[in-house]
Amino acid sequence: MVNIKDVAKKAGVSVTTVSRVINNRGYIGKETRKKVEKAMADINYSPNQIARALQKSQSYLLGVIVPDSEHPFFAELIKNIELYAYKNNYKLLLCNSLDEAEKETNYIGMLRENRVDGIIMCSQTLDVEEYKKVDLPIVSFDRIMSNDIPYVGSDNFNGGRVATKHLVDSGCQKLLHLSGPLDLDMLPNRRSDAFKLVCMEHDIPYKIIEEEYSRDTFSFFEHHEKFIEEKVSKELLTYDGVFCSNDILAYALYIHAQKRGINVPEQLKIVGYDFNSFTRMLQKPKLTTVKQPVDRIGRELCSTLINMIEDKDGEKRNNTIVDIELIRGETT
Repeated sequence: MVNIKDVAKKAGVSVTTVSRVINNRGYIGKETRKKVEKAMADINYSPNQIARALQKSQSYLLGVIVPDSEHPFFAELIKNIELYAYKNNYKLLLCNSLDEAEKETNYIGMLRENRVDGIIMCSQTLDVEEYKKVDLPIVSFDRIMSNDIPYVGSDNFNGGRVATKHLVDSGCQKLLHLSGPLDLDMLPNRRSDAFKLVCMEHDIPYKIIEEEYSRDTFSFFEHHEKFIEEKVSKELLTYDGVFCSNDILAYALYIHAQKRGINVPEQLKIVGYDFNSFTRMLQKPKLTTVKQPVDRIGRELCSTLINMIEDKDGEKRNNTIVDIELIRGETT
């Protein structure tokens, strides 16, 4: 069987250089990396992942816990996490918590039993203190847990500010915000803070209606439809602009308005949030929305966790906030 020495001889480099390429450690010039990778392909050499794991006391497994991988945003986020993990020779164990605290607790235990090297937490139903007890590197998406647990998220406050300011600049005189539950200490709640602030700055009357998370038998769209029918429909004509917490909710609101004969955007302007694959596939209408760069968020989550695992730089990990962008469509 060919080994790492054969690769080094074929590429004309040292065994140390080949090891650095395989383990993605240290600086390797582009041409040198290409030479080593070509040599590996030419002699059909494949690194022994099990041996590497035993040598470094690593499993090269990352745990990812999401609320629901069926949701377009999280489906796209998982894809981008996996792409970066694959490039760095890591694999994923994916768990759906369905926003159930007991299930999330059990999954954390299962991931520890399977010796994952670290966890990306996109579902946060437990008290912050519970995450501090997990004796593994953790990176959080959209939640501040502690000084020792870094987080990655988009600029939620600016996203809420940009969305609300756009509605005001479009001539809206009374605004409604359909948000997620605001009792949870989550970074997306900063969107609601910004919404209130912009409305007060422009002396615009406003209201916020919270949509509770629910794990019923409805699809995401049907769940939003039910929420709109029960909590929003009766007073919808009172407002001329609505900022929705996500794009599926914004689209459900658009369909509801169409059924009621409310013209969008003439009578009612709608702004969503996310610009995920679902939104990009929509042909009619093209939603006005705030884009979260899900590709960069996924990359930052994964790279932050891998750096913690491999203790690169040996420093405290910084939190990462990525920029948002307003995507103008046909609903404003």
